[in-house]
Amino acid sequence: MEIIDWSVLVGTLLFIVLYGVWKTRGIQNVEDYVGGGRDSKWWTIGLSVMATQASAITFLSTPGQAFHDGMGFVQFYFGLPIAMVIICLVFIPIYHKLKVFTAYEFLETRFDLKTRSLAAILFLIQRGLAAGITIFAPAIILSSILQWDLWKLNIIIGSLVIIYTVSGGTKAVSVTQKQQMFIIMTGMFIAFFYILGALPEDITFSKSLEIAGASEKLNILDFSFDTTERYTFWSGITGGLFLALAYFGTDQSQVQRYLSGKSVRDSQLGLIFNGILKIPLQFFILLVGVMVFVFYQYNQAPLNFNPAATSKVLSSPLSEEYKTLQEHQLNLEIEKKIAQNAFSTALELKEYNAIEDAKKSIISINGRDSANRVKAKTLIKKAYELNNQKPETNDKDYVFIHFILNNLPKGLIGLLLAVILSAAMSSTASELNALGTITALDIYKRNTQTSMNAKKDVYATKLFTMAWGIVAILIACVADLFDNLIQLVNIIGSIFYGNVLGIFLLAFFFKHVKGNAVFFAALATQVIVCLIYYFLIHIYPSGQEKLGYLWLNFIGAALVTFIALIFQEINNARKLRNK
Repeated sequence: MEIIDWSVLVGTLLFIVLYGVWKTRGIQNVEDYVGGGRDSKWWTIGLSVMATQASAITFLSTPGQAFHDGMGFVQFYFGLPIAMVIICLVFIPIYHKLKVFTAYEFLETRFDLKTRSLAAILFLIQRGLAAGITIFAPAIILSSILQWDLWKLNIIIGSLVIIYTVSGGTKAVSVTQKQQMFIIMTGMFIAFFYILGALPEDITFSKSLEIAGASEKLNILDFSFDTTERYTFWSGITGGLFLALAYFGTDQSQVQRYLSGKSVRDSQLGLIFNGILKIPLQFFILLVGVMVFVFYQYNQAPLNFNPAATSKVLSSPLSEEYKTLQEHQLNLEIEKKIAQNAFSTALELKEYNAIEDAKKSIISINGRDSANRVKAKTLIKKAYELNNQKPETNDKDYVFIHFILNNLPKGLIGLLLAVILSAAMSSTASELNALGTITALDIYKRNTQTSMNAKKDVYATKLFTMAWGIVAILIACVADLFDNLIQLVNIIGSIFYGNVLGIFLLAFFFKHVKGNAVFFAALATQVIVCLIYYFLIHIYPSGQEKLGYLWLNFIGAALVTFIALIFQEINNARKLRNK
């Protein structure tokens, strides 16, 4: 990285932190600190909701996901627009009517304190883990690429977020997220158009799509009913719907964004704005990953995109075997370029047989390419094991950052790194803000006899926000990479979200069900969901699970509802016998 890249990167991050502190100076009451003053316009809410979800993981992992597996991941979001409509019609009016600061306040009104506390604790567990991962994601990758110390990176990213989040609370998060979304989208559009300009002159955008399609990267819809597949139309429209309902309707990091709305209408419009734009935005980010794939059809790609893993195996006794694979990869790169040129020529001549022959050739080369990369990962795993270290074979999350650092011109590298770190700061700020609020108001204030006032509420929330920031940094320092970071975050959410969503659905639609039945049903459901995850998903290698993790959201919501209804009937029957 050159001086101009450092200047762009540091300048962007400092601007966000200082702007957030300056815009929210002097906040002294809980209405402003937690509720954001309840004066946010719909566009601020929409951008804030979008920025909260669009973490660094989105911009690191999603292009790599598309590079390896194509556009099918977009099906994950198919249930989101439906969820936005349901939340606008059911959740938002109730939250605004009760003037709650947290989603879980409603549960105490409807059920009891222990149910409110349980739901809050489930949120704290999953969101606390997620906060650590959103810091860890950019830190581990930047550490590997730039040779920076991982612990220092975790502390730097976490500390920057803590400064303005603790200082200004919800309002600081909202006002900075508008700037962060502008930086993020500007950077992604620049990267997209740069890739198009870097392709050979005869490769237009439409032809690049044909090339991606020939390699089966544009297969978007899968209508199969195979529940072992992670991403299908049906898992997206059901499991994805329940995940979106839980995330946007019950997760305080999102609820807090639209509770700051000036009116019910502003909150609703903000969510509808997010629902309309989210799928196109995610489609575009995946498309950037597909364009990176096309770029590497004409330019040399590494055998493994993780430079630390490559360095590890090359410094081990397995280096000669790995170098042999690298030589095979270079030969494949040449074959790949020849096949792509043949395919491009056949497209121009519109010769059907030649097009089909070229496609078969490309698919065959891609198969050998994949097999070669699997062999490379096997050697990398052995190299780590020789040193008694945990294997690091994941390279999906390194694809986009490798492209940025090795192909973009000076200045743009700094901007794209600023995009990644801005996204990390944006989502982490929302999470810390929510974690501090829930701990202070739902757990500490409601479960102790401590006398509180507006000033003490703000002080306690700031203190707990800072504490959770430190916890997130510690989690980041001991975290470990998964097959793909964006999937890891969604898996963690899926384990807990369905249960919490079911509690809220019981509160909204089953008026005869009482607190005791819901509380014990939620405990039982969480145990069952964890067991389902362990035995049907966790113990199997990626892609061989017996159940796609998105279904956990539906299972959790259905289970807690069913068990609560049974418990309530048992309680009713017992009361009748005792009369």
